[in-house]
Amino acid sequence: MYISDKWKEYEVIDAAEGEKLERWGDYILVRPDPQVIWDTPKKDPLWKKPNAVYHRSSKGGGSWEFIDLPDEWQIHYGKLTFNLKPFSFKHTGLFPEQAANWDWAAELIKKAGRQIRVLNLFAYTGGATMSAVLAGAHVTHVDASKGITGWAKENETASNLPHTSFRYIVDDCVRFVEREIRRGSKYDAIIMDPPSYGRGPKGEIWKIEESVFPLMQKTEKLLSDRPLFFLINSYTTGLQSAVLKYMMELVFKDRKTKLIEADEVGLPVKDTKGYLPCGCSGRTEFI
Repeated sequence: MYISDKWKEYEVIDAAEGEKLERWGDYILVRPDPQVIWDTPKKDPLWKKPNAVYHRSSKGGGSWEFIDLPDEWQIHYGKLTFNLKPFSFKHTGLFPEQAANWDWAAELIKKAGRQIRVLNLFAYTGGATMSAVLAGAHVTHVDASKGITGWAKENETASNLPHTSFRYIVDDCVRFVEREIRRGSKYDAIIMDPPSYGRGPKGEIWKIEESVFPLMQKTEKLLSDRPLFFLINSYTTGLQSAVLKYMMELVFKDRKTKLIEADEVGLPVKDTKGYLPCGCSGRTEFI
């Protein structure tokens, strides 16, 4: 399991009865988690003192109950600063479990000894983007949502990172990749964090089971002659680590690879000393 255990301002305090108890900086949140299927008692006193609770609806979705939570606040990961705010479907604008992947990619970029061009697809609010830039890369950040891309720019500014190291693109990721292939563009590293289901800015439908492998095949054409790494994340039940590894082996069969592996991504749980699984990731390193 890839464990994100270097956070100072975030932690999963406990997990029980279908929910997780989290500390985000100075604030305590309670949010549902489908992985928490064990029925153990909620002993930690902070369960009764949250700043906000997300209640899931029996009809799907849900809503926040705000007790004492600001509209927006910040937490830090090393030299990076993230602006957080609760919004639809229980999210805060950050997936802390991905820090393990940020660190892995950053270490490869630092050791490369050259300028690395990174393509980050479905880039969200920019955690992987900012970590790669901090390590010395130039990143093309692509997401279909204008609002989410604006959020990423806010995180960039808050982290005081060089604007010249970013290129922001608001577009459907598949269409962007197809255009980049026609242009002959090349990247040394590719990151993708595709949703299970989504729509592009012009109504394009994305279903991960149908779309992810063809997209991986297309992105392989964008890799430079000296590629560094490929990283893919999945929160979809049908795309477990063995599936990610199998797909990478097929896509990169003609490339010289140093490592192809996949595993669950997880967060430590303070009270129980266990680990909460949070999807999975596939990693490829090239020679």
